[in-house]
Amino acid sequence: MRKNSVKNARINEAVREELSSIIRNLKDPRIAPMTSVTSAVVATDLKTCKVSVSVLGTEEEKADTMKGLESSRGFIRHELARILNLRNTPELSFALDESIEYGVRMSKLIDDVISKDEEAESGREKEEG
Repeated sequence: MRKNSVKNARINEAVREELSSIIRNLKDPRIAPMTSVTSAVVATDLKTCKVSVSVLGTEEEKADTMKGLESSRGFIRHELARILNLRNTPELSFALDESIEYGVRMSKLIDDVISKDEEAESGREKEEG
């Protein structure tokens, strides 16, 4: 199976969706409520899976969420095996993904620059008029 095959893409998406559902329903108080799975990349041999997780919160909440996910890794893998019918259930490794937070921050900066430009433009029009 090639790395970018349609079958592998379908498996990645199915694993991502199921992991999102499993993590959302975990009862661990360390896992922040605003935790989402941004991607899951399953190796072609179905032995490993790299899971990118985005956490909306403070640095402490992010660290606690990652600790909670690491300690729940066996349970999450067991639930994934129960739900998905794969030849092998991949070993999970979690990584923090801060791309969503970075995008929000950049969007806010762009909006701030646009509003300052509009204020400067309206100030110039008042001076001329």
